[in-house]
Amino acid sequence: MTKDPAEQGVPPRPQLPPTGRSTPAGSAPAGSARSESVGPDLLPSGPMRSGTGAREARKARAAQRQSEKRVLRAHQRQRRRSKDVTVFHGHHVVSGPDLQQVFAPTQELENPIQFRHRLVHGVILTALAALVIAGVVLAMLLARGDIVLPFGQSRTTAALACPAATFDYPANKDVLVNVYNSTLREGLATSVAAELKDRGFQIGAIANKSTNYSGPAVIVSGAAGQSAAFNLQRNLAGTDYVQDDRTDASVDVYLASGFSELVAAEKVDQTPGLLSCPQMSPSATPGATSPP
Repeated sequence: MTKDPAEQGVPPRPQLPPTGRSTPAGSAPAGSARSESVGPDLLPSGPMRSGTGAREARKARAAQRQSEKRVLRAHQRQRRRSKDVTVFHGHHVVSGPDLQQVFAPTQELENPIQFRHRLVHGVILTALAALVIAGVVLAMLLARGDIVLPFGQSRTTAALACPAATFDYPANKDVLVNVYNSTLREGLATSVAAELKDRGFQIGAIANKSTNYSGPAVIVSGAAGQSAAFNLQRNLAGTDYVQDDRTDASVDVYLASGFSELVAAEKVDQTPGLLSCPQMSPSATPGATSPP
């Protein structure tokens, strides 16, 4: 036998209204979460409403971040496309007027006395720099033999007249020759000395020395070396002979700008003959300057 719930102290279960109908006013039970007019769908409860609001807030924040990124990218593109020449990669470019404002002349620099002092110092420094450069250039020209100074040269005494004696052709091995290069062709004295050595000549000094002569070469010797000079004139065609005051039989050969090559060994004329000295000059034999 079923007991009445009321008798057991259990409150009766509230009666729900039929679906699709309105509940009369005042008939809804206390604490009911339903609305006055309940349709086919029930309204969401409290927890469901809060979850939906959080999702909407996250979406709003994400949309705001995307909008900020778009604005930043647009600003960067606009800055890169900017035609303002005073801005480079976001940095200000210093211009001439800016420098003039920073380094504006002060009253102290406009002092005429200080200006004159600065001007005088500048002129003196410029003159000293020019002298140093000129000295370096002069030293290089002297070292190369391009310039001949009138002092410090070996003194030579020219014969009053060209020797009139007839000389026999001496053997090459008996001739001691010094070869000097008076041209700007590097290594000329060395190469000619090597050729003469191959022909049996004795080679002495090889160096650079300048001369005012413009022919092929100048042959210089003392009285004891005139026959040796005659030999070398047969090996170097078109040369001039100059006599100095040396006492040995050595011969100096000054290769000048007109020199091209030695006479071929098989074509050297070894018959007796005279020395050729049409332009005898004591200025043809200046002192040595540097290696060839």
